[in-house]
Amino acid sequence: MNGSGTAPGNPGPATPGEWRAYLHDYGDLYLRTANEYQLPFVTEEQHSTRWMGREPATEEALTAAEHRLGLRLPPSLRAFFLTSDGWLGVGGWVERIHSCAELRLLRDTDHGAHLIELYGESVEEDPEPVRLFENALEIAVGEDLWLLDPTKAGPNGEWPAHLFEVKYGEFEEFTDFTALMDDSRTTMEGRLDP
Repeated sequence: MNGSGTAPGNPGPATPGEWRAYLHDYGDLYLRTANEYQLPFVTEEQHSTRWMGREPATEEALTAAEHRLGLRLPPSLRAFFLTSDGWLGVGGWVERIHSCAELRLLRDTDHGAHLIELYGESVEEDPEPVRLFENALEIAVGEDLWLLDPTKAGPNGEWPAHLFEVKYGEFEEFTDFTALMDDSRTTMEGRLDP
């Protein structure tokens, strides 16, 4: 199933200023919907500011991450990092978005190597999971993973994003990082009392 992302005519945040407003609302929504397992990890400062982010990444830090990875990050993720170098309190079964220094290709992580081995056993039936795991950039972790696929960059430089539900072995694909964030936000909005 493909996630559609933002509403037609609303491309979502594109600049650090737009991301800051978006993330402030996102953090507020996270705090209003956080459960008894999530709330103990929220600091007093996060409660009072409604900000679950960090200081912005510098252009130098982004360039260093891109050099280390051998990839130019997609515009939406770059703008996100120039707003907040990572994010705590994503919602659902995802705990945090990595800082740019923590970004890794999934294949270079222990759990990524395990997934490649596990799904490699059925590669003849469906080669797509292994192809994704071998190439994907892991951007967020928890019980579930957020992955970006640099091998399928669009003309706008954006990469398809994937929510991988590890426990169930299920994928949901989104047009880009912003669409994946929007889906998480929509899920949290669905938890609000009417």
